[in-house]
Amino acid sequence: MNRSIVTVILLIGLFYSLIVVAAGVSTWRYPDEQQGYSPEQPIAYSHRLHAGELGMDCKFCHFNSLESRHAGIPSTDVCMKCHKFVTSSYEVLKEELDLADKEKRKPKTIISDKLKKLYASLDLVDPKTPNPDAKLKSIEWIRVHNLPDFVCFDHSAHVTAGVACQKCHGPVESMEQVRQFESLSMGWCVKCHQESTENGINGKAVHAVRDCAVCHH
Repeated sequence: MNRSIVTVILLIGLFYSLIVVAAGVSTWRYPDEQQGYSPEQPIAYSHRLHAGELGMDCKFCHFNSLESRHAGIPSTDVCMKCHKFVTSSYEVLKEELDLADKEKRKPKTIISDKLKKLYASLDLVDPKTPNPDAKLKSIEWIRVHNLPDFVCFDHSAHVTAGVACQKCHGPVESMEQVRQFESLSMGWCVKCHQESTENGINGKAVHAVRDCAVCHH
């Protein structure tokens, strides 16, 4: 075979090999780095609706973040503070209320498919009538943000210092299904501590330490 043809073939092969390697490097990540991770949850809870459209404070559901290292996954009781009364979307409930008013009758209880899963976990007769013989089942929510076991992140320290939830979790108020927004790598955390010490948080001076023992103890 002509030497020039062989050279061209080798160059083409090398070119495509470089493309494959570059693509692999662009998606490569350190162990335990799960940026973009967005598991499907047992109930399709919309942060966009609750934190975005309804403007609910993150700490209403994740109240442990004020006093604990862990923000915590809200219990079903927290959900029922609202969903004892709100059983479906506003549009569906309003339509039934208007129809019941027109037909001169009491409105029916309409339960959305998503909320049926919530009520099923409590074994409710209906949203307002508990079952005395209920067999309660935990909703097996899937953790989205998983730090390595050798990392100690304290939510209360950051929340108390005035760090916004979005700083680490991204714009959750716009997420229909929550995903890990930042890398949460050590370098990312150290850079945040450095910038916070230099610039303060919400106009307040802070000393965000960078001692290894603070996070690895």
